[in-house]
Amino acid sequence: MSAAGAKVTALRGPAIDLGDAADAFLGTHRLANDSTRRAYASAIDRTITALGGRDRALAYVADTEIGNALTALWGTSAPATWNRNRAAISSWLTWCQTKKHWAAPSVPADAERRKESADETRAVAKTTIHRLLSRRDIPLREKTLWRMLYETAARAAELLALNVEDLDLEHRRAPVRAKGGTVEWVYWDSGTAHLLPRLLRLPDGSTRTQGPLFLSERRPVPARRPAAADICPHTGRARLGYDRARVLLDKYAGLDLHQLRHSAATHLGEAEVPLQLIMGKTRHKNPRTAMRYVKPGPEAITKVTEHLAPPHRRH
Repeated sequence: MSAAGAKVTALRGPAIDLGDAADAFLGTHRLANDSTRRAYASAIDRTITALGGRDRALAYVADTEIGNALTALWGTSAPATWNRNRAAISSWLTWCQTKKHWAAPSVPADAERRKESADETRAVAKTTIHRLLSRRDIPLREKTLWRMLYETAARAAELLALNVEDLDLEHRRAPVRAKGGTVEWVYWDSGTAHLLPRLLRLPDGSTRTQGPLFLSERRPVPARRPAAADICPHTGRARLGYDRARVLLDKYAGLDLHQLRHSAATHLGEAEVPLQLIMGKTRHKNPRTAMRYVKPGPEAITKVTEHLAPPHRRH
């Protein structure tokens, strides 16, 4: 290093690579929740790649580069997706600055949070969902995940964090770690119950008994190998990530993962299921929050409108 470079390093603090800074942050107690850690790791890993790789010095990344990376990766995404990934990067960089006192960039002011619509992920008609899940061109893994998301009304990150040994196949349920770290149960019906045994079957006819429920298509390369808990001991394949699952649903149906949860709650409301039971199913604690998801859809509004027709036109 030149004398000038050494002087700058001395002024800006100890040198640390982007990869080491990320590993240190992801290993903190604040990210003890597995699904939260995976979501943060995905956002940070993609940002580091956009910045030039793990070996680049953290101290020499400019604020504008952070903003450019965020825009390139999620600039055209929905506001909720932008805000979630922006928050992950901001938390990481702030932790580097305030907790470790490392020289680090910040998320620039022009990469601000975006306003989220209260009904951003609109419900999909029940007929649309059933047509999607009956298509023959949908791979088994995707069909199982989407069916399970709809029948459990769970969050995608919760189901992607499930392991095979978590499944109570007899009672059609599994424990998930919800927001705040509490353990709650999700329940599925016959559609998911029919698909799960096929998903767990190995080419030799045996059945997977351990490891992540939903697996990636290939084995991870050594440089990107995840934690042992995220590797299937039967196949060596890694846990399916949220971003990949999101991309595939968009590719096949132009939908967002959260729309399946939203749609399930809406369809329960249209079936006149009491709000208290809908809250039990979606595990919302606040009735006002749950009410956002049970707004009647077009099919329910059409049915109600029939009551306003002249008597001789009613069917």
